[in-house]
Amino acid sequence: MTEQSRDRFRTAARAEQPDPVLLCLLAATEHGPTPGESVGTDELLAACEAALDRHAGAVRRAVAERLPTGPEETAALLAAVLGGRERFHGRQSDYRRLESSLLPEVLRRRRGLPIMLSLVWMEVGRRAGLSVHGIALPGHFIVAVGGPGGGGEFVLADPFHGGRLLDPADVEHLVAAAGHAYGPELLTPAQPLDIVLRVLGNIRAWAADRPEHARTQLWATELALLLPRHPAQLRLERAELLVRMGDFLGGSAEMDDYAQILDTFDPDTAAKVRQEARAARHRLN
Repeated sequence: MTEQSRDRFRTAARAEQPDPVLLCLLAATEHGPTPGESVGTDELLAACEAALDRHAGAVRRAVAERLPTGPEETAALLAAVLGGRERFHGRQSDYRRLESSLLPEVLRRRRGLPIMLSLVWMEVGRRAGLSVHGIALPGHFIVAVGGPGGGGEFVLADPFHGGRLLDPADVEHLVAAAGHAYGPELLTPAQPLDIVLRVLGNIRAWAADRPEHARTQLWATELALLLPRHPAQLRLERAELLVRMGDFLGGSAEMDDYAQILDTFDPDTAAKVRQEARAARHRLN
């Protein structure tokens, strides 16, 4: 991603109503084009917009034909179009692929992680005039079709499994499998920037398990730092990545800056971070 593209990402993240689709598309340009291709950012965005419009058009036609009378029928219609005819779904093997977190690749392959497939459902639903909200359950992202947050009736669906409807027992099982207790507050619609931060977190986690992909972890961390709200420890993660990639001075300087932030509320950790910074500088000798 060029500095101009990063400025575009930063500006989009600070918009009054941030667009998670645009932010995820811009983030994907960091990974670069598929080998053998040479596609600019604007061309990539246009192609993805066109794909989303096509899917939304298919949903609008299905709505006009079937005239769903409630959220359950609407969710079944979305599942028939997106999960059925268009074959958007996920498999366990998708967790091992970076492409599963890159929105252009998800639109191309019709495969991805739960959060990415949910984002497709949300955006296609929005363009088709339907109410589809993201629900960030611990460990698994789903959608609500209908009106959570607005007091209206809604149903829950799992785009990762083609749009399978979920009853309360299904949701409790998903939450328990992630080691959490279920509560109705978990069904609050996810905020746009929280969605983007979670997507970038998935990319960071994928790369962290693969040391040869430190550069991927770095760009995902740096984009997360451009969001208006982000965990402060991302600054330390970036500093440690810089050191790992051989920028000992740059990484150690950022560690010292982060330690200054910690001084007021966690001096013990601040001391450990300064020790890391000294060790990084010693590696120059």
